[in-house]
Parts: sequence; structure tokens; C-alpha cells
Amino acid sequence: MDFKLIKEAEGSKARAGLITTDHGTIETPIFMPVGTLGAVKGVHMHELRDDIKAQIILGNTYHLYLRPGMDIISRAGGLHKFNGWDRPILTDSGGFQVFSLSANRKLTEEGAHFRSHIDGSKHLFTPEKVVDIQRMIGSDIMMALDECPPGTSDYTYAKKSLELTKRWLLRGWNHFRSTTPLYGHSQAFFPIVQGCTFADLRRDSAKFVADLGAEGNAIGGLAVGEPTEVMYDMIEVCNEILPADRPRYLMGVGTPANILEAIDRGVDMMDCVMPTRNGRNGMLFTPEGTMNMRNLKWADDFSPIWEDSPCMVDRVYSRAYLRHLFISQELLAMQIASIHNLAFYLWLVGEARRHILDGTFATWKADMVEKLQRRL
Repeated sequence: MDFKLIKEAEGSKARAGLITTDHGTIETPIFMPVGTLGAVKGVHMHELRDDIKAQIILGNTYHLYLRPGMDIISRAGGLHKFNGWDRPILTDSGGFQVFSLSANRKLTEEGAHFRSHIDGSKHLFTPEKVVDIQRMIGSDIMMALDECPPGTSDYTYAKKSLELTKRWLLRGWNHFRSTTPLYGHSQAFFPIVQGCTFADLRRDSAKFVADLGAEGNAIGGLAVGEPTEVMYDMIEVCNEILPADRPRYLMGVGTPANILEAIDRGVDMMDCVMPTRNGRNGMLFTPEGTMNMRNLKWADDFSPIWEDSPCMVDRVYSRAYLRHLFISQELLAMQIASIHNLAFYLWLVGEARRHILDGTFATWKADMVEKLQRRL
């Protein structure tokens, strides 16, 4: 994997870059649709490519390991062959999923012991094993196993958690460098900065991560219960240390406004389930604010969902029709809303990139953040 920094914004830490992988190039800043089980919920691969214009999607090690399992994915020739996506894929190591299973897991020096949410069977993720699993998945970018502590953790727990994550990281990094890809394309390994909401722990973690010299780096453990302004502060702390010549990936964040604030602070890559999850519940994100498509005000609004959208779906269907589908509980409503929201997120980061290159990002971002927080 290669990263080229093209331009830094004026009056901001925002950056425009280009990531090159064996499955294609990625223009940054970029938003990555989440395809946890190898599929973005309710969205076909051709819609991701042609309507949404996604450049990279995510898969998840924990979920794919449990179902369909590594035997099936390996026999298919990796996740790209299995799901028909021919562009880059990033896989999360499963650390966050194990964190979310707090009642069914135990962390030791060896790794994360957990019970499957599907059938209760016992499993162990070690730093080495999650590298091996991601080798079998064949993702272009794989993540290190880490512990994601709650945003409300106290300092003692956060420090203890970080030290374990650092020891796991070294084991995963060494195993990554001693193994090779299985399907003929290269794979990159991203360490993850942790440290909860404590600036000194974040700095310690960011320096530890930066010193490895990996092809890219991630910031994890945010948007897990801490106040938004604290999240922004921690992003700034991390990006003061993470190398500028490598992509920076903020994991699991967030709203459209969060996305722009993260870009403003030097983040290059982001992902979140919000576009599809909120879309399935009738919330649409637009350049003018959010729309609840169940509201009566849309019942006789025959204008397009988003008239100036680059996505055909938004121009074909009216707001009244989409509201009718939601009220009628038609599955098509969730599909249209998911496609719209993902297309909007990709449009938003594309516009951010354009304004970075044009030298107008700071002014555009301030105006856009104000609009994005309106309820229409």
C-alpha cells in the first residue's frame, strides 16, 4: 500500500491524499461503508460502485470468523471473490465486537476469550490469530487486535488496558511481518491508538504506534460514551504525533458533522454504521440537514429526495413516495434510504476533498457543519 499526501488545507489540518492498493486507489478523505458480514445491509455491490461511488468497504473479522467461517471464505478465494467486490476492503480485527460482548468475554495476556453471540460456543482471539484470520479473508488493510475500553473508564483501567493493547500490538505486528498474503495481493497492517479520554495515555499510545512505521495508523476507542468535544480533543492529541506521511483512520465515527470535524483535524479515513442504520429507521442526511421521512410534512412533497444528488435513486423517487414506503413498511424504503445516506456521505467527503484542493475548505466546512445539524 502507498499513500501520497497531495495537499493540506489552508487554515486547517485537513488533507487530500491518495491511497494506492492492489485493488485500486482511494481518494482521501474517504468514508468507508460498513459491510460487517461481507455485505452492506440492503445494498447491492453494483449500487455501491455506481450509485454510491464507494471506493473501499469494511468487513469484520469477528463476524466473518463465526459466519460463514474461514473454511468457506478460504475456499472461495478470499472475501473479494466471495462477495464480488473488486475494490479495496478493510477488516476490523474484532476488538470492538469483543468489547461489546462484555458479559461473554474475558481478557488475558494470551488474548480475548469470548462466547459466540450465535450459539454460545467458546473461542479465543490472540493477536496472532486475528492476523491469520485476516490473511484468510484477504482484506487490503487489516487491523491489530486491541481492547476498546469504555469512554467512561477511569485512569487506572485505561492505563492497564493500554499496556495490554501495546503488548498485543507487538505480537500482532511481528506475526504480520513473518507471514505472507494468501491470494496474490498485498495487505497492509494498521496499529490502533487507544488511551481512552486521557491525553497523556493517547500521546504515549500514538508515539508507540508511530514508532512501528506501519503503512497506516488508526485511532480507536472514541465515540464510545465520551462527550463529543472530548473526542475532538483526543483526535487532535493523536494527530499531533501520528506521522503525516501515513493515512490516519478514525474508527467508528460518526455523524456528518463529526466527519467534517475529524477531517478538519487531519483524519483521512472514517467508517460508521450510522448511514445505513439511521436510514433503515427513516432518517435521511442531506446538505441542508436531516429529514425524518415518517413525518407528515413529506406526505405530499413530490419533489425529489435530493434534487442535486449524484445518485440516481435520489432523483427518481419523491419524498412523498419514500414516506409512503416507510409508513407502509415496505422493504424498499430501507433500501432507498440506505443508498441515499451512503451516497450523501461519499458526496460529503468528496466535497471536502474538492474544497481542500481549491483552498476553500475552512470557510466551506464552517458553513456546512451549521447546516448539517438542522432538522428539516
